Amino acid sequence: MEDEQLLRYSRHILLDEIGIEGQERLLAARALVIGAGGLGSPVALYLATAGIGRITLVDDDEVDLTNLQRQIAHTMARLGQPKVESARTAMAAINPEIDVMAIAERVDAAALAGLVARADVVLDCCDNFATRHAVNAACVAHRVPLVSGAAIRFDGQITVYDSRSADSPCYACVFPPTADFEETRCATMGVLAPLVGIIGAMQAAEAIKLLSGAGSSLAGRLQMLDARRMEWNEMRVGRDPACSVCGKEHRQGFEG
Repeated sequence: MEDEQLLRYSRHILLDEIGIEGQERLLAARALVIGAGGLGSPVALYLATAGIGRITLVDDDEVDLTNLQRQIAHTMARLGQPKVESARTAMAAINPEIDVMAIAERVDAAALAGLVARADVVLDCCDNFATRHAVNAACVAHRVPLVSGAAIRFDGQITVYDSRSADSPCYACVFPPTADFEETRCATMGVLAPLVGIIGAMQAAEAIKLLSGAGSSLAGRLQMLDARRMEWNEMRVGRDPACSVCGKEHRQGFEG
């Protein structure tokens, strides 16, 4: 690392669990962020501050006035801009040395698979089940760890799905694609502004730990926050042998 990098990342380097080697791993890492809104904003900003070398942002939406209540990567001056471009501007203002690719479109399964295959970690910051399942399937196929977060009203949740581990479930193990989950969106249900910051910051922390090798991840543990009482609950989750995505019968196709 150069002298300026040693200074910029000195507070990471001071941590025994990260140090110079861990920070160098971060500088060489590639992160894929799906969604540049409420969760994606703090994720993108913290990954930028941490020096993740290459960050790809995917979101087909534009900045709207209603976003500014919680989506801290965006500003009044960038209303109407693609969210990925707005977020890239905010990230560059903090750390101009990182490489940020902005994809302002809804990518299909083939494009998503290619993006996941080139990533070291994927962060799911989207707001719908269809996209979550598509991202999960690509992560399982390419054995890329997935940091998943969600927030609505006063309720948040976060976990890590790491298909590199035989014991770690995937998203479909916990939320089967055939289940009848009610689709909820903050546009109709509302969301407490700082809640997305709490969950998004934790997603960034989990990604940084995975990339640097510091600590242990949330794989196998689903943490849920009730922000009305600011109370956390944790549920242990395991792999479903019959899972339609990561179950043994289906994984053989990925491994063959």
